[in-house]
Amino acid sequence: MTQAQVEQLVKNQNAKEGSAVYQWVETHISWLILGAEHVFKIKKPVRFSFLDFSSVEKRKFYCQEEVRLNRRLSSDMYLGVVPIRKTTKGVAIGEGRGLVVDYAVLMRRMDEGRQMDRLLIEGDVSGKQMEQIAEQLAYFHISATSVKSPLELSKMEEDFMDILKVQRFIQSQLGSKAALQLAEIVQVARQFLQEHAFQLYVRKLQGWTIDGHGDLHSRNIFLLDPPVIFDCIEFGEHFRQVDVLDELAFLCMDLNFHHREDLEQHFLNCYLRLNSCMPSEADRQLFLYYKLYRANVRLKVEALRAIQQAHTTARELGRIQRYFALMQSYHQQLTSLETS
Repeated sequence: MTQAQVEQLVKNQNAKEGSAVYQWVETHISWLILGAEHVFKIKKPVRFSFLDFSSVEKRKFYCQEEVRLNRRLSSDMYLGVVPIRKTTKGVAIGEGRGLVVDYAVLMRRMDEGRQMDRLLIEGDVSGKQMEQIAEQLAYFHISATSVKSPLELSKMEEDFMDILKVQRFIQSQLGSKAALQLAEIVQVARQFLQEHAFQLYVRKLQGWTIDGHGDLHSRNIFLLDPPVIFDCIEFGEHFRQVDVLDELAFLCMDLNFHHREDLEQHFLNCYLRLNSCMPSEADRQLFLYYKLYRANVRLKVEALRAIQQAHTTARELGRIQRYFALMQSYHQQLTSLETS
């Protein structure tokens, strides 16, 4: 599929409906065609270090995987995989005549106004909603497949060190002192992993590494009744098969980003009553490390997005500053625990 074909799809769908119902938006790996009730998600024919959508066969496979994996948490939202066909009138989505040229994930459209990240900004997220999320996640994690793969400490170190790819950009935006602090944090994280390798190994043996969601932040949650947790990672097991603490840390870091430590604590209290995955001080230190890692990931994503643009907006710079400040805070907490 090409962007021109996506535009033609939208035009054809609107002609079929008799009105301009459909529109499309773009991400770095997908095109989404938005209708009044449904969404068609088309994977771009791209290949990066972390995913490969370069062939029709691979895109079909990952469309099927996206539906299969996301139905674990949001079965009513993910409706199936539909073909995209080349017809005499151009390209069209769905069953019928014509050569199949690609595939799309068919989803039920949800109310974007109920996305959790928006509601956090508006101050409209309640403790009751956090209890519902905690209950959903706890039962999901308890029933999830336990992953018995060997501990790859060097890979964890590489994942954290990847932030140094944007160190020069951080220096240009936040100054040389920030760039030096970033390098120091990377070194401390590497040392932490080496010193806690045995605890990480023990947790592997205990079954705390599960085939989870992998991208658990507030933008991937609709606060309906009950909440809908969606858009898990389908393209790479490495990013989805993580320690439960890593998964929880992502959402908790996001709550910290929005200055909602009260919601974080309420969420953790509810979750841990159902799934006691953090029983020791060593586990709590690992949880803090994972929060540091997740702030690292979000900082890198924001930096890479800004690098692709002509200039950094005030909003983007503010988010970059906030994620870096979170990294500094978690780093200070971690070093304080280590020396106490």
